[in-house]
Amino acid sequence: MRAALLALFVFAAPPVWCGEDILDVLDRSQHQQLDALELADPGSPEAQRVQRSFEQLLPLVTLPVRVRLQFVRGSKVAECLLGRIIVVNVSLADLSEGERLFVLAHELGHVAHGHWSAMGRLFQKHIPDEVVRHKTDAVAGALGREASALAHEQEYAADAYAWSVLARVGESRETALALFHTLPMVNDTATHPGTRKRVAHLRALTQ
Repeated sequence: MRAALLALFVFAAPPVWCGEDILDVLDRSQHQQLDALELADPGSPEAQRVQRSFEQLLPLVTLPVRVRLQFVRGSKVAECLLGRIIVVNVSLADLSEGERLFVLAHELGHVAHGHWSAMGRLFQKHIPDEVVRHKTDAVAGALGREASALAHEQEYAADAYAWSVLARVGESRETALALFHTLPMVNDTATHPGTRKRVAHLRALTQ
């Protein structure tokens, strides 16, 4: 449930970033995502329920950076932006405690594993200098494929991380599987493996 990789599609935009480093472009893109969110009241009963679940997890994890929650409404469920801001929909309050903990732990997994930095390094490998259209056009295909593959790996890793954290809080791991039956079934996207693949991956962890 991580952020959609705007970076995969950044090359379709007009070449307004001349002279910028690719990390600056990615950073600006994610800030634009944050600015476009429909914010929710962090003091609402729903947000407070999610906050309590989040605080239950923090003593159990080791993170390289300080994280903060950003509560939102709308269609977005949860995602990690800029490697340190966890965006969560207040509707998570309607899930069972175990399901909610899995979603939050998944996003913390992206932070713990440094996935945002890893994605940035991949983009820097393909675009080591300033971002200009003729250079990005030349690498867009290969970069898109590699970024999508890395994003899928990161989703599996975040699922596995959440799976392990769930056990530490005394929740049944079956809760995670129940979550995927609660959420809409989806096929593969550029940034996420499909639901069936993620469930199969979680089941394989118990083998």
